[in-house]
Amino acid sequence: MNAVLTAMVEDRIGPGEQAKLLVQTAREKIKFEYCIALRSPAIALYMALNTLGLEKGRGVLISALSPLYYVRVIEDLGLVPIYCDVNSSSACMTREKAEKALSSKKEELNVGCVILHHTLGYIGDGYGIAELGLPLIEDCSQCYGTFLEERGEGPVAQPGTAGIYTILGMEERDMLTSGGGALLYSMNRRASRPKETNQPQDSRSQDSKSIDNLPPEFGLPDMNAALAVVQFREAEKDLSKRREIANLYTQAALRTRHKRFILSDSEYNNYAFPLILETGVKDVKAYARRKEISVESAFENTPVACGMAAPEQCPEAYSLSLRTVLFPMYPRLGKADAGKVAKLILTLP
Repeated sequence: MNAVLTAMVEDRIGPGEQAKLLVQTAREKIKFEYCIALRSPAIALYMALNTLGLEKGRGVLISALSPLYYVRVIEDLGLVPIYCDVNSSSACMTREKAEKALSSKKEELNVGCVILHHTLGYIGDGYGIAELGLPLIEDCSQCYGTFLEERGEGPVAQPGTAGIYTILGMEERDMLTSGGGALLYSMNRRASRPKETNQPQDSRSQDSKSIDNLPPEFGLPDMNAALAVVQFREAEKDLSKRREIANLYTQAALRTRHKRFILSDSEYNNYAFPLILETGVKDVKAYARRKEISVESAFENTPVACGMAAPEQCPEAYSLSLRTVLFPMYPRLGKADAGKVAKLILTLP
């Protein structure tokens, strides 16, 4: 917080030393090879897709439960979103679902990229999808702190290592927040270099695709970067608090008829506490309002919920969008308030 106040007092709130410190701090945690701090996840996705050099009209495979800004960025680049169904037990894309979506696309549509959103902090099948041979961009905005255990005696793996680029958003609803912004990083600098296309390009157009040549207006301001540094440094403590709250909620949820997503060989970051309802969402929301507790639909602002992805094309995603709700989950939630939420969960209709 001192760094934030210092940046404000000294009138140094644009991209600068704090942004450099953020990248250094994040590198210590994530072990990436290259990273740039940007003003928003939308800019990060735009830069990642633009650097791949995809011709206009190419398809980009995304989950039907992806953030809505994906669609805007993809279409603004002249690309075509292709919607993929998800695994009902994790709300994420799998290799099997990706293969099915690719096989059912229009024959003339040439797919150039896959964007894998690790939804609600759960881990999608990054390495399986990467084996399809398409460039992969991973979005770890909600899954920082979730780890996938390797089989045998291998190390614990973090998501975001299978793709050419990885986006770590730091918006209000992301796992780490700086009040706005994102990190765009790569585990392999060479693999992230611009790809050649069949379209003629001069040297200026090649330079425009480089993430090294950005105007300062694209960079993350120091005020936001200072907040993000604190978030990285406090992450372990915040994860522990989330775990305590989630354990309390889980004990209540186990005594209801409502379902939870299945954790398989992973340590969950408890980004959220979702329940897949066996009753109507409206009834549960009305009941929660009477108890003065906010309950949200988990997938309200997604392509499938907004009618962009056809229900018959993505039936699992459509079903989850209608039945999944989120209960209050954040590290600074007090014990008394967490107890009220647990009681609400226990007595859900």
